[in-house]
Amino acid sequence: MIELITATQLDYFDNIYIEGRGIDVQRNDYIIAETKRGKELLRVIKGNYTISEDDIVEPDGHMIKSADDEELMKYHQNQQEADHALHFCEKAVREEKLDMVMVNAQYTLDRKKLIFKFTADERVDFRSLVRVLATEFKTRIELRQVGVRDEAKYLGGIGPCGRAHCCSTFLGDFVPVSIQMAKNQDLSLSPTKISGACGRLMCCLNYEDDYYEEARGRMPDVGDSIKTPNGRGTVIGMNILDLVVKVKYKDDYIEDLHCDELEVSGGVK
Repeated sequence: MIELITATQLDYFDNIYIEGRGIDVQRNDYIIAETKRGKELLRVIKGNYTISEDDIVEPDGHMIKSADDEELMKYHQNQQEADHALHFCEKAVREEKLDMVMVNAQYTLDRKKLIFKFTADERVDFRSLVRVLATEFKTRIELRQVGVRDEAKYLGGIGPCGRAHCCSTFLGDFVPVSIQMAKNQDLSLSPTKISGACGRLMCCLNYEDDYYEEARGRMPDVGDSIKTPNGRGTVIGMNILDLVVKVKYKDDYIEDLHCDELEVSGGVK
């Protein structure tokens, strides 16, 4: 099994076998594969590896061969022509008065299909647009509606961490992200602080959520009355990463204690 990425979309592929051996591919190699979209040139992000039966996923296609210089040149030429096709499509959308925003366009390597991706608030009847595009480009046209998270994934960009968007580099399928994850990590709930370029909650909120949820299960909440080695106090703050809580006593003395030293009123949490 090999993992490949095209247009920032992560797919899994079978490696074909020649005389009992698979083709050796490494990270950042380019290969030709038969996909559900057609014949495509793809970049490898993880080379050959063996997986257990429990982890087997349905492959998205089959690797055919390693890409040569001629195929790489053809791919870049296709991309340039796809960019021109995108500009033509944007003009056609305005003329057809369709409520849709074009994201990108891509030819399959064999040019048997031209795929346009777009966003829209509602379903769009684009049959007339397909006819215009098919007449202009003389090939099979596919219009695919994507969500705002997919749009950010295709367009790419830099996140608040200073690195390229996770969705544009290594993430495959999007995972559900909830506001509770931000609460578990004591993050600001301001939308500008916890939203990504797509306007939705940042995917990275999910990365450490299991740890934070487990840690919160061991720690008291702010406002709890707890028993400490120095007497009873009230929790006024916490450091979840270090499992440390800030405790205030009746005489206004404040100290930091590890959660293992504490006992919540009414029993250990």
